Amino acid sequence: MFKAPSLFIKPTRIANKIETSAHLYRFANPRRAMAMESPTKRLKTDAPLIGTHNGHFHADEALAVSMLRLLPAYLDSQLVRTRDAAVLAECHTVVDVGGEYEDSRKRYDHHQRGFETVFPGHNTKLSSAGLVYMHFGKAIITAATGLQGSDCDLLYEKIYTDFIEAFDANDNGINVIAPKDLEKAGLEKKFEDRGFSIASVVNRYNYGGKSSTADETKTPEAKQAEEDMRFEKASQFVGQQFLFELTDRANAWLPARHEVKKAYDARLQYDAQGRILVLPEGMPWADHLYNFEKEVQQPEGVAPQVLYVLFPEDKPEGKWRIRAVSKENSGFENRKDLPDAWKGVRDEQLDQVSGIPGCVFVHAAGFIGGNKTFDGALAMAKKALEL
Repeated sequence: MFKAPSLFIKPTRIANKIETSAHLYRFANPRRAMAMESPTKRLKTDAPLIGTHNGHFHADEALAVSMLRLLPAYLDSQLVRTRDAAVLAECHTVVDVGGEYEDSRKRYDHHQRGFETVFPGHNTKLSSAGLVYMHFGKAIITAATGLQGSDCDLLYEKIYTDFIEAFDANDNGINVIAPKDLEKAGLEKKFEDRGFSIASVVNRYNYGGKSSTADETKTPEAKQAEEDMRFEKASQFVGQQFLFELTDRANAWLPARHEVKKAYDARLQYDAQGRILVLPEGMPWADHLYNFEKEVQQPEGVAPQVLYVLFPEDKPEGKWRIRAVSKENSGFENRKDLPDAWKGVRDEQLDQVSGIPGCVFVHAAGFIGGNKTFDGALAMAKKALEL
């Protein structure tokens, strides 16, 4: 059965990491509040002082700050939000402001003319989030999960590809697909999704909770303190999403790689062409399967791609699921749907339509189905290959 190794991070440990990390704003601490009210009045501490710009904030610097604070060295770091060059010069680490990128001096801005730095193996220009991750990412992964070596390297690339790169693209005005290409192809969006992203949530913190009364009577320092508090809340939110992504990948995605490889190597016992993959339990398998298909040289007579994946719903002696493998990077489009005649049919009626006993259901979209036993699910997969 699939077992996570000793590096497994229990949910309580994840929660503790989130709660104790200094990326949670600490306004209960009056010393911290005083330091945020006026950067020139900040108190000297042993922790490196982080600087970023004040005013309207974005997801990239919110993430950059929260990632830094996951490192032991920055755990208790205070944050100064200002565009005053003299104040920023006193900061140990500066992100998203200052017009400088120089790792040796801990300066991580990307707005300056001529900046074209990208993450290794990628083409998207970095934002402050990508810069911080590129230089500190492996140390952050080790601090949060205990992973080192090749496992850390795998996760380092995976987290950038699946999580960080979108922050870089968003802040640099890069679309997933260029609008002109969509127009050329005659494609239109089916619905508006601008508000359905981490960046859009962070943007709401610029206004959410903003006082609408008596603003005219507040001092500039008080207004700045309120803005700083909204930024800290946004940074907390983004930091939590990053930690959830990281710990989920460390606890589930990474250990699954070994199990998927074993199943991939054993697939010919279920289908002579290797089109059926059987897993010992549910796990994140798709990424690993796509990679193994590219990496492994297939013998003559073996299909280049797996079409169906089987896994137990709860335990091997119980119900089993059959999942059609999606085309890589295509969302809900499958390599081979379950048969049309089975779609949306359940129980005894599905037994009759399929000719296989013990059927439970097949989804109307044809991407997943179920049977009361492993043998029944395997029979469904074998028959689906023929239809």
